[in-house]
Amino acid sequence: MSSKDANEDKKNRTTISKSLGKGSFGTVFQGTYTDLSNNEIPAAIKKVYQDKRYKNRELEIMLKLKHQNIIDLYHHYLTTGEKEDDVYLNLVMELIPDTGYKVTKTYAKTGQIMPSILVKLYSYQLLRGISQMHIMDICHRDIKPQNLLIDANTHKLVICDLGSAKQLIRSEPNVAYICSRYYRAPELIFGSSGYTTAIDIWSIGCVIAEFIRGRPLFAGENGIDQLVEILRLLGTPTRVQMKDMNPFFEGYKFPHVKVKSWNQVLEHADELTISFLKRLVCYSPQSRPSALEALLDPFFDEIKVQGAVLPDGNNLPPLFNWTKEELQNRELIEKIEPRWHKK
Repeated sequence: MSSKDANEDKKNRTTISKSLGKGSFGTVFQGTYTDLSNNEIPAAIKKVYQDKRYKNRELEIMLKLKHQNIIDLYHHYLTTGEKEDDVYLNLVMELIPDTGYKVTKTYAKTGQIMPSILVKLYSYQLLRGISQMHIMDICHRDIKPQNLLIDANTHKLVICDLGSAKQLIRSEPNVAYICSRYYRAPELIFGSSGYTTAIDIWSIGCVIAEFIRGRPLFAGENGIDQLVEILRLLGTPTRVQMKDMNPFFEGYKFPHVKVKSWNQVLEHADELTISFLKRLVCYSPQSRPSALEALLDPFFDEIKVQGAVLPDGNNLPPLFNWTKEELQNRELIEKIEPRWHKK
């Protein structure tokens, strides 16, 4: 079968029923995919315009990633638009209708607090998915609640939208204008082009805080206001911290702002939670833990207890089914996994 015929076959195996949403990246549809055993599987189809001026890394990265907490790619195919020169890439993926944003908003609208066990379960899965990416030097660069999918029945979480993701190479500069504003690490605000995967860890800290408080941790109206919001919680960075964020950044006169305490910002959080978030949301990228190191934090002890169940009494999704990439860090995995599970 020629590549053209194979592409047509994949296209014919996919049916589209309705549009789920449109963004600057393209359009996402709901439909079905018929696999090689003729099973009809619910699917999300993301249609992205292939602009020749920009490099689209999404497909290349998705083909490399296989993890239960990263969106599963079933197939892909190309289509043309009204003009024959207009080419679209169609990514056929697993369908999970709810987002982290929707789940968080639902609790906030009803005046409820997300149960502690769910905050920890979502955070754990998010860190596991990101760890799989970081082990391969892939940085997501746009972690936010809208890019997390949550299955309402099983509470499984998967990371989606890898349109901004990039494999970072130390000697190569990267664009600093990346990541949605509320979740943008300070080194990006200060124009660093030599940032690391630690920018995702900052974003994850912001997302976890949002799960707890029901609204963003730092909701700046523009780039400068975003910095002011961060200063209100973390205070003014020291010279050393500035150097850690961007060694080439020249002197900057910071505005004087009244600093709030973490307890004021996260009224419903205990000291264990605040201590954990302080590790993720800190100025120096080098001081943030890796995604796997973060899973060692006592914050996650509640979901590692033998017999821990969801609020509805059902079992938690799998937490210790490690991939071969995760097992490259066997010493850390040994510490993360509870004794009862090893037995």
